[in-house]
Amino acid sequence: MDINFARLNHILLPNTKAGRDRFRNGLLGKALSPLTWLYDALTDEGRVLLVGSTIVGLFAVDVQSTQVYILWSAIAGVLIASLLIRRFFRMPDAEVTVSIPRRVTVGDPLRFAVNVRNGTQRDVESVRVRGPFLPWDGVWEGRSPGIPHLPMGETRTVEVIARFSSRGEHHLDPFGACALVPLGIAVGKSVWSPGVKFLVVPKIANVARLSMPMGQRHQPGGVALASKTGESMDLLGVRPYRPGDPVKHLHARSSARAGVPVVREYQEEYFSRVGVVLDNGPAPEAAFEAAVSLTAGVVARLSRGEALIDLLVLGTKLYDLTIGRHLGFLEQALDLLAIAEMSKKPVSTEDLLAQLAPHLSRLSCVFVVTTEATSTLAEEIRRRGVACSTFIVRPEKNPPPANAPSTTVLSVASVEKGEALPL
Repeated sequence: MDINFARLNHILLPNTKAGRDRFRNGLLGKALSPLTWLYDALTDEGRVLLVGSTIVGLFAVDVQSTQVYILWSAIAGVLIASLLIRRFFRMPDAEVTVSIPRRVTVGDPLRFAVNVRNGTQRDVESVRVRGPFLPWDGVWEGRSPGIPHLPMGETRTVEVIARFSSRGEHHLDPFGACALVPLGIAVGKSVWSPGVKFLVVPKIANVARLSMPMGQRHQPGGVALASKTGESMDLLGVRPYRPGDPVKHLHARSSARAGVPVVREYQEEYFSRVGVVLDNGPAPEAAFEAAVSLTAGVVARLSRGEALIDLLVLGTKLYDLTIGRHLGFLEQALDLLAIAEMSKKPVSTEDLLAQLAPHLSRLSCVFVVTTEATSTLAEEIRRRGVACSTFIVRPEKNPPPANAPSTTVLSVASVEKGEALPL
């Protein structure tokens, strides 16, 4: 069993904004408020000095046999003096706002543009910008940025960069800006921004080629009708005018050439409709994350064509989205996959088919992405007359199961490393 040490290190800290607010308002949070106040009042250098003074203080307990207490008194005096004068370094009328992208890919840098406006009646020197405490999957890059000089009434923008290793919606606590106290040990009272929200979406697997399964279902007139976009139909040609034909279909040049009214003749556009199914049954975390990434890669590859795509996430609850032909965009599919969660218990094939039943009748073919060693779901889909290809994501790349047509087994490493995947 793999242990996520980053998550384990944050086991006592709530991962959600609502959980953190409950902690602050609870008995334990209120009891720890003096320590929180001290932590916010000191700079990084001040916190190091505080830890050092504590260590020196332990050696200075025996005042009769050592004079280390003199050093401790000097350090403590500087700390206390800095904390006492911080009240004179406030920015009461300053404003802090944060601009960020709506979404970011797992592992990519997310750039926070922190805007600090000085609404006070004086210039402010040495402003520090502080980011919030990140959840277990986040890490800051570089040191906390600063603004050397912030003139009265003006706005300055600094950039803060972080990376996140887990999918899903993130709601961070506010960013803060504060004036630096002389000696750089403490800061004035912080001015806080509103909280920020963004979505961490999965990486898109590098699907180099995607073969459509044979035996696509056809209905009278062509592939199952998916969309008719107004009058934007396929032009078959021209023919003589018949009573009742729309006047707007008249073709002036052909009519002049033939000497009789001629109209354009159209045929409705028919499109294939492809289902992409993610089976979110119980699996090792790395395998499930790779399956989500592979699903994103399949959808991204299909979105380059003309087909409509039904993205279906199966489990205890069905999540579905249709994209393509102006009905949706790849970003919406990534948003859905970002919040896909792995089921805690297996779901029977019968229950999965019951969720799929309303969709199968209109699908030309289906791609199933799963972590199961064998997929009975794909077999049942084929029995209902829908062509189906299966992609099984496993910790190690193994041969496909026997008697499993149109099945490809991929390793977690090949998906994570971004290898070209000809499917």
